[in-house]
Amino acid sequence: MGTDSDRRGPMAGLGRAGVAVTLAGVFVNGLAYVVPVLGARHLDPAQLSALATLLALGAIGGVASTGLQIAVAVHRARYGRAATARPTLLTVAVTAALLAVTLPVAAGLLRLDAPAVLLLGVLTLAVVAAGRWLGELQGDQRFLRLAGGMALLAAGRYGGMVVGLSLGGGLNGSLLAGAVTSVLVLALLVRLNRGAGIDPIAPSLATRTVLTASGATLAMLVVSYADLLLARRFLPPDASGVYAVGTVLTKGALWAPQVVTVIALPRLAKGDRRTLVTALALVACAGAALVLASAVAGGLAFRLAGGPGYAASGRYAALFAGTGALYAIVFILVNARVAGSHRWPAAPLWTSTVVFAVAVATVVPRTVAGIAGAALATAALTAVATGLLTMAQERRSRSNPTRTDPTVAPGAHVTVRDG
Repeated sequence: MGTDSDRRGPMAGLGRAGVAVTLAGVFVNGLAYVVPVLGARHLDPAQLSALATLLALGAIGGVASTGLQIAVAVHRARYGRAATARPTLLTVAVTAALLAVTLPVAAGLLRLDAPAVLLLGVLTLAVVAAGRWLGELQGDQRFLRLAGGMALLAAGRYGGMVVGLSLGGGLNGSLLAGAVTSVLVLALLVRLNRGAGIDPIAPSLATRTVLTASGATLAMLVVSYADLLLARRFLPPDASGVYAVGTVLTKGALWAPQVVTVIALPRLAKGDRRTLVTALALVACAGAALVLASAVAGGLAFRLAGGPGYAASGRYAALFAGTGALYAIVFILVNARVAGSHRWPAAPLWTSTVVFAVAVATVVPRTVAGIAGAALATAALTAVATGLLTMAQERRSRSNPTRTDPTVAPGAHVTVRDG
């Protein structure tokens, strides 16, 4: 079966795929970056902090989309074009139930308005549903179409909010615009994925696989966003506004090397150890460059992220960029662990989250530098722990190469397609 990559050679195809996904990633991250930047210019500090907090909650709630995408992509890379409608509907339903329980509680604890929280829920469910079609495109290695799908989803998720803020809609107006455009873009993703088809003899994607991938991704994003949420809880409004601007740098360092993960995942699903080593090296180099740039031009980075009023906080830039760069490495390792069907892939991440939250609530100084420094230390420890567990599992896998994937029923036919 064909892909969108150039058929004249795998390297040419990967080159085109890399360029396309990179451009799409730049577009996605650019729009995500513009939202808090516009918020810093159109909202007061309290509303800016609320916007950053809502974006963090939306990212945490939307990890079901990433989990669904990862599970679908891994399964299709290994076994062919299995049906994915049932696990998608179940994922959306479970996410809706969890949002109905958790968002009202978060609204009370984090001082958020009910209309804003409701609109955030609608936007999040649309993003979760989109994970199905992005995962099918990724697993089939139709990277050019995947890049288009990423751009469409970003236009729906963030573009509406950008328009709402630019037109003076305020916090609720921007969320309303984002919710509407996110729902509308789903029809475009369905059309973009036309011709994918279903292989009737491909083994079914198990729901527990989606839950495992979603749980691992949720853990990664919870630990990477925990500092923003705790800053909102423990810092005064002005300081939490500074922290919100700093997390723009964290997001940039976290998502800048996203293309590496996207291209590597189908190969990781097939147990390609060289791909993992290469991916880690590329992400580490990208992170080091971003941290160095933040250390040299921290004031400029904060000015670009939040406006001239935040330039004096540039001394914190390297802390935020370093945290994002380390969690980018964790993200690669988490994907590798999920793709390799590792047991409890998110265990070190949940442990880090609990330790960090307890430390901030008890011993960490309640200042921007105090919480940001603790977040950096947590990210470093999480990367080391996850890396050690991944290497240990790789050694066990090499000594037991006949391990059977738990998503395949006994006797099921398996179709593995070369990328």
